[in-house]
Amino acid sequence: MKKNTWLLCALLLSGNVWAVDAVTFELGNGDNTDTARVGAIWNWDKQWFAEGNWLVTGFWEANAGTWRGNSAAGNNQTITDLGITPVFRLQQKTPSGFSPYAEAAIGFHLISPTFMYANRKFGSAFQFGDHVGFGVRMGERQQFDLGYRFQHLSNGGIKKPNQGINLNQVHFAYHF
Repeated sequence: MKKNTWLLCALLLSGNVWAVDAVTFELGNGDNTDTARVGAIWNWDKQWFAEGNWLVTGFWEANAGTWRGNSAAGNNQTITDLGITPVFRLQQKTPSGFSPYAEAAIGFHLISPTFMYANRKFGSAFQFGDHVGFGVRMGERQQFDLGYRFQHLSNGGIKKPNQGINLNQVHFAYHF
């Protein structure tokens, strides 16, 4: 599974392969877990409420990553996570310089295995992943994106146990 994850990461980082609009990298932690992800963004090329200084837009974000348990409870595991998420973003209209934004999303994740450590079990490989975040786009072409995300993942009660996990993440994206 690790070889497949690294292959997927390499493919996602070769931006022109699938007309990818941006690549992403995230580091995070929470609930005795450290996370790292890489991903790709495909913009929707759609804007709403664009009359003033702000607009609402969005994109698809696909990512692959790992979660590593570090609990004193023992039996720590490394989970592989594959996700796809539609993200809605409220951002300031600025052609260059700094453009602040806020975002919200609910997506789908597949994880394996389905437990993080001795007392944190997820019940199923299928997980919902929602997040809220904020950050800033910057650069001559707004090519850099640096932000914070708070993410919650759980199976929504589909199968017991449904302990879920909360993560704090630093998000970086480079837009082509």
